[in-house]
Amino acid sequence: MPERDTRADLTVSTPFALEVADVERELQTDVAGLTSVAAAARLADVGRNELPEPPRKPAILRFLAHFNDTLIYILLGAAVIKAIMADWLDFWVIMAVAIINAVIGFVQEGRAEKALAGIRSMLSNDASVRRDGAWATVPAAELVPGDVVRLMPGDKVPADMRLIQAHQLRIDEAALTGESQPSSKGVEPVPADAGVGDRHSMAFSGTIVSAGQGRGIVTATGGATEIGTIQALVGEAGSIATPLTKQLDSFGRVLTIVILGMAAIMLLIGRFLHDLPFGDLISATIGFAVAAIPEGLPAMVTITLAIGVQQMARRHAITRKLPAVETLGAVTTVCSDKTGTLTKNEMTVRRLVTARGAYVTTGLGYDPAGEISPAGTTGAVDAAVQRRDLAPLLAVATLCNDAHIVPDPSVDAGDGPGRWTLVGEPTEGALKVIAMKGGVSSDGARRVGVVPFDSANKFMATLNEASDGSRAILVKGAPDRLLERSRTQRGERGPVPLDIPFWEGAIDDLSAQGLRVLAAARRPAPADGGELRVDDLHELEFLGLWGILDPPRPEAIEAIADCHTAGVRVKMITGDHAGTALAIAREMGVVAGDDVTVLTGTELEAMSQDQLARVVRDVDVYARTSPEHKIRIVRALQSHGEVVAMTGDGVNDAPALTRADVGIAMGIKGTEATKEAAEIVLADDNFATIRSAIREGRRIYDNLRKSIVFLLPTNGAQSLVILVAIVFGLALPLTPVQVLWINMVTGITLSLALAYEPAERGIMTRPPRAPGGSLVNGRELGFVLVVSALIGGAALALFYSVAATGVDIAYARTEAVTMLALGQLAYLFNCRFLTRSSLTPDVLRGNRVIWWSAGALIAVQLVYTYAPFMNDLFGSRPLTLQSWLLPIALSIVIFLAVEGLKELRRRAERSTTRKGPA
Repeated sequence: MPERDTRADLTVSTPFALEVADVERELQTDVAGLTSVAAAARLADVGRNELPEPPRKPAILRFLAHFNDTLIYILLGAAVIKAIMADWLDFWVIMAVAIINAVIGFVQEGRAEKALAGIRSMLSNDASVRRDGAWATVPAAELVPGDVVRLMPGDKVPADMRLIQAHQLRIDEAALTGESQPSSKGVEPVPADAGVGDRHSMAFSGTIVSAGQGRGIVTATGGATEIGTIQALVGEAGSIATPLTKQLDSFGRVLTIVILGMAAIMLLIGRFLHDLPFGDLISATIGFAVAAIPEGLPAMVTITLAIGVQQMARRHAITRKLPAVETLGAVTTVCSDKTGTLTKNEMTVRRLVTARGAYVTTGLGYDPAGEISPAGTTGAVDAAVQRRDLAPLLAVATLCNDAHIVPDPSVDAGDGPGRWTLVGEPTEGALKVIAMKGGVSSDGARRVGVVPFDSANKFMATLNEASDGSRAILVKGAPDRLLERSRTQRGERGPVPLDIPFWEGAIDDLSAQGLRVLAAARRPAPADGGELRVDDLHELEFLGLWGILDPPRPEAIEAIADCHTAGVRVKMITGDHAGTALAIAREMGVVAGDDVTVLTGTELEAMSQDQLARVVRDVDVYARTSPEHKIRIVRALQSHGEVVAMTGDGVNDAPALTRADVGIAMGIKGTEATKEAAEIVLADDNFATIRSAIREGRRIYDNLRKSIVFLLPTNGAQSLVILVAIVFGLALPLTPVQVLWINMVTGITLSLALAYEPAERGIMTRPPRAPGGSLVNGRELGFVLVVSALIGGAALALFYSVAATGVDIAYARTEAVTMLALGQLAYLFNCRFLTRSSLTPDVLRGNRVIWWSAGALIAVQLVYTYAPFMNDLFGSRPLTLQSWLLPIALSIVIFLAVEGLKELRRRAERSTTRKGPA
């Protein structure tokens, strides 16, 4: 029990590559553990075994940061203008929109901080540690380097430790490495360049002991552990701006400059050309700014995305951050974890091989529904012959097995076959299921003895007694170990000499398919035999092989094909071995052909970031990766301008999910840390849901653009009406309060209708939109200006023609307001289909909200026109029936004119497309 220099450097760089004695010397400890005095001194030196919490900004600063946005500046500018005009009701309405926007962002902020909290919760609470020469239970937070800790089945490993004893020890490291199988542990050193998943002499903090027992020397605690490294990566990964936020920011800046420039020009013209009084000119300029600023744009974007969130939730995709909904539509590459995302994370026997034949199976996962049939046989096969051939192999599968397959109690019996649950280890669950498919059960047999699986022996054996009293030793395990202990194999009429070349060829064939290969053997045992020992396992009769695989999700295969059609690359990043990863990737359609490059973690480690960036787009399968590798892959893809979605379920995925443009976590099998790091959580853990979410993201972006292209001419027409009046020194067709009315009525009733538009035709056959660029391109801006001129021109013409008849100017202004409202309604139907003609019956169906919005607009416009209190408030006047006819006729003309403009745009685009390849 060392009590030496506690201030020594308590770190070991590669403990997994050192002998136990070297680790003891480095940490000044031994197998007897530390004294309480030494442990207390080391605790004061290195700190508690807890993941550090990063400093956080004060809540008020985090809240105010959400006002740092160009569009919010526009909103606040509009509010200031309202305050200058003493329109306090409108001022507080606009301020409420800005504050609500900030509150939404504030509530949804902090995903990285929550991810860190989720990782911290994975740490063990208590530990069994050797102190003062005796075993004691202490809080895991008080462990220090040099402590000797004992591990038992079900324990959560409390710190990183170098194993000094390992008896059949297997640890589930899936959340850390992505490995689908528990890792067998030992005490022998491994190479210094071994990846985390290959460090078999280590137990890592936060992982779970699935079987066996062990002891280890603590080598790292708190932030120095592998979990701590992941926490640091999450903190360093940083979030990046989404395509939408970049575009909105750029759009907002340009719009601000344009509005301020036009206001300045209007001031100069009014002052120096028409010599208007300065006070009146300032009032008119403020009215122009009110008309031009699209104060409803930030709210419209937020609400459109929120509607998309609701619709995605119906497709089992839960969105934690609003802009991620739209970002999905811009995704160019999906980086997916294999286990549990592309695959079911339920091991399945795919192939069986006996001396007489090979067999294939149907069915997936732990559901026992499925059949076993001869491989490569088209004709009928005698079922009795097949049963006799497979019976011994299936008997070993069910009897030499500690797993159980039971119906999920949460699924009602009336729901069909239901979901089946494994109690035990995945590989044994696969063997139990294949026995059930073959009609073999353990009924009538009794286990008399057992040799548990040991990572040194790589096999398990049981001594079983049949109902007639006969006994047999049944063995399953690594094929090479069982071949060494076998002398015969099962022939048609009994044991025959072992054909080793045949079995080695079969093993190679199964391994080449990416299957995990296990073998079965047996030998008779005397009825009065004693306890089963390893020494009894000789002169065995070799029965056959199982080829086992974590099967792909069938729906994921179709989803990957759809992603490829949509121009979205799918890359598989997994902790599994290269052979298994490549086999799954081929089966799922991620890659095709023989010339496929698989990049392993070791190879990736040897590359610089520039070297990785040069090859990253050409490699679709990555194996034996660590959390650091996943972040490097994501960054390399982003260096090419790719918009990257990263999926995952383990804590090892959290840093990469944080760094990716869209982090997607699994809701059922995902860890809390992963869910908190992600923007989107899949409620059904199904890769196919990502395909649906990408489609939804594209639809939402299309609708957002439609809404913006619709909203801008509203402000454009109003500001044009005021601009023309000032430039030519004419009477204003609209008062500032009437400008507010048009803004409000079209914003509330019409602009949100387009958020409910169904997806355009062929939305998943077009490539992803190019990242960056403007939200409204040059052609669309020209389109908006022409439409603004059409609607504004109609309102101007109507106002001045009516005013010329000698009627009250308030009456003429009511006609102008009606013209603007009905013109916008007509234009709404133009915007339903931006890429095709709206002169189709389809424009009248497919979106019920359009008709609700149209009805609401007409209803409030009637109130505006005929309600006495509205006449007093807004200066409107009741119109005669004949006065409605001209606005309605001009609205129809506007609709047809815009359709003509759309046709010209389509022809120009087709001409550009034809000339492009030349």
